[in-house]
Amino acid sequence: MARKTLHILLVEDDAVDVMNVQRAFKQNAIHNPLYVANNGLQALEMLRSGAVPATNRLVLLDINMPRMNGLEFLRALRTDPELRPTPVVMLTTSNDDRDRGESYALNVAGYFVKPVAFPAFVELMAALNTYWMRVEMP
Repeated sequence: MARKTLHILLVEDDAVDVMNVQRAFKQNAIHNPLYVANNGLQALEMLRSGAVPATNRLVLLDINMPRMNGLEFLRALRTDPELRPTPVVMLTTSNDDRDRGESYALNVAGYFVKPVAFPAFVELMAALNTYWMRVEMP
């Protein structure tokens, strides 16, 4: 059975975290295209301009970023009729219950606190990939 390509937009301002996601994808043999935006404004522009294909896409979203943080981005995404259906998974260092609650109120598909240890991060990316391929991508 051929797998559909999932276009993943990582919205993350920390270069080390971007590198960790890229390394985790490589270690898990995740070959889906990975697009990177450094803040919510850039992410909205990439989604609206078609820089990230409109079909089969997923956003991995950090909360703490300059210019437009993850929750501001999520509110903007959910009020845009074209972008509203885009699935979003929070991938953040914030373990704050208010951030978690607001994220789920804005219909995120999941909320994950970034593991500190890289091996645990690799495991998290593997689990998310399995979920995307089995549940989200018929």
